[in-house]
Amino acid sequence: MSIENQEIKEEGRKEVEQIKKEETAQANAVAPAGEPQARKSDKKTKRKNRRKRWRKRIIFLAVLLIAAIAAFIFLKGKEKEPEAVVDAKNIGTVARGDVTSELTSSGSLEAKDTYTITSLVEGEIIEADFEEGDQVEKGQVLYRIDPSDMDREIETAQKNVTYAEEDLADAREEYQKALKDLKGGTWCVPESGYIRTLNISAGDSVGQNAEIGELYNDTTMKLRLPFLSMDADAITVGTQMLVTISDTGEQVPGQVIEKSSMEETMTGGMMVKYVTLIVSNPGGLSTTDTATAQTGEIYSVASGTFEPYTSKTLKYDLSASVKVAQVLVHEGDYVTAGTPVFTMTADSYEDALKQYENSLEQAEKSLDTANNDLEKQQESLEDYTITAPISGQVISKTGKVGDKISRSSNTESSTLAIIYDLSELTFEMSIDELDISQVEVGQEVEITADAFEDETYTGHVTNVSLNGSYSNGVTTYPVIVTLDDMGDLLPGMNVDGTIILDRAEDVLYIPSNALQRGNVVYVKDTSLTEEQKAAYGSEDTGSTGTSGEGMPEGGPEDGPEEDGGLAPDINIAVDGMSEGGAPDTSSSAGGGESAQRAMPRRSDVPEGFTAVPVETGLVSDDYVEILSGLSEGQEVYVSDSADSGMGMMFGFGGGMGGPGGGGPGGGPRG
Repeated sequence: MSIENQEIKEEGRKEVEQIKKEETAQANAVAPAGEPQARKSDKKTKRKNRRKRWRKRIIFLAVLLIAAIAAFIFLKGKEKEPEAVVDAKNIGTVARGDVTSELTSSGSLEAKDTYTITSLVEGEIIEADFEEGDQVEKGQVLYRIDPSDMDREIETAQKNVTYAEEDLADAREEYQKALKDLKGGTWCVPESGYIRTLNISAGDSVGQNAEIGELYNDTTMKLRLPFLSMDADAITVGTQMLVTISDTGEQVPGQVIEKSSMEETMTGGMMVKYVTLIVSNPGGLSTTDTATAQTGEIYSVASGTFEPYTSKTLKYDLSASVKVAQVLVHEGDYVTAGTPVFTMTADSYEDALKQYENSLEQAEKSLDTANNDLEKQQESLEDYTITAPISGQVISKTGKVGDKISRSSNTESSTLAIIYDLSELTFEMSIDELDISQVEVGQEVEITADAFEDETYTGHVTNVSLNGSYSNGVTTYPVIVTLDDMGDLLPGMNVDGTIILDRAEDVLYIPSNALQRGNVVYVKDTSLTEEQKAAYGSEDTGSTGTSGEGMPEGGPEDGPEEDGGLAPDINIAVDGMSEGGAPDTSSSAGGGESAQRAMPRRSDVPEGFTAVPVETGLVSDDYVEILSGLSEGQEVYVSDSADSGMGMMFGFGGGMGGPGGGGPGGGPRG
């Protein structure tokens, strides 16, 4: 309590004690005898008046004491805590240059294309004319493997094709014969003659080789005669000969229809060959008559016996069975070749024809199967010659001439060589699900390698895959980067890639930690421009930040009790400031009444600095583009923690020019 307040209190106490003494003395005094009653009444009235004055003074002193205590508390609250001097490392500068928004991730380099040479066949290597380190071209022969086993398999496959072709030819022939013999549901006699016997009737089922009846024809007779082998060789089919009947000496013409090429020995050791002739029966020839024949100077060496030209059993020679609907001929009838013998039921006819069609289709399929098998065997033969699938450098060679190749389950043992296409190098970046939408094919990538710390390489995004992988609650997506320049880099080296999402060139920027909540920057008072001083500062600017005319008075304590006052990190909506804390760019940041009322008083502004609202553009991990509100060269406060910078802002929305308009454009998320 101050000395002034103590003095006031002591004076009041003394006055109260004096009043009490006077009242006590009056109460103890005895009124003189015979004093008039009116005088006693006046004294009583005076005592009452003194008592009233005493009460008023007590009340006044109490009010005065309460006011003094309130003043003491108020003045105590106004005392300022000494503020620490801002360290030099917390002072940054508004500069001009380039700002980039980027994503970073690590990976290992791979060749554009890698191929492991293996064999699809087994056998001995008979050729391998290349070495490790050689540059080979696509299609160049690397290995040849002994194809002896495959040659035998191909020969077997070719035979199977031949058999299938023959079966198909037979099936086609049978099908055509069936169409001819069945003639739409009838069976016909194959040649001319008399129906000597008939063995079928309506309703009978007729199967393959069933005997229909007997056909006899002696209007033409056959004569089989022996000729000396040399003479027989001079005779040809179709030669006309003169036939002499032995019993009558009658001569009739004949014609050669068949000649045997087989030599036979007759009695006496003669070597002969038989020739068959046909002779028209003049009406008296029978199977008991004999005859000889001659042509020019050539004679048969013995006679032969006549036979009827036709004498055979009629057989149903089709494989499909049918049912007889009606018999069309009788015994003793003379029929010519092609005469219908019987008709078939419609169902049996259709079934028989379908059977031949099925046989034909099956033969065609068998041929296709045989041809496919042969084709596969021939393609497999190509596997015995191994060529380079890509152009590139041979990284390793494990097979050599004389090695036996066995197709085991061990992949490493079956590897014959490895080829790298080193025309390009690529690597894979893992990008967080929150950032993948910002990555596009063609974006620039800056690359550094652990093996060459002082070198920087460039590349570009060549593929953005949607095949994400999930781990620990986060999904990442693979992005393929192709290097534009490889330098001395090799496959397998570890690299770091930085994808350039956006770039702002030749712009004003500040360190990212210089941006406070609500798009505010603390500017050193000595760096303020005249316009900024008029809008946000005054000559006695201190740790309270801004105290210029027109700014709200009081500190955080002046707010409502339930809210604890106006906290320094709460954005409010006033003239010139949006609700989210971004400056109202419709107002000039240089001055005016609206600008003067733009910033609330903030208790966290360091001593010697003034809070200035700014409009931001592109944001990176390290820098923030300034579109308006600051000038190049001004000194600004840089927080030690990113919490007071852009990372803790309630929203970038108002002035952000970066991707998405809502947060730092980059950062290592992979």
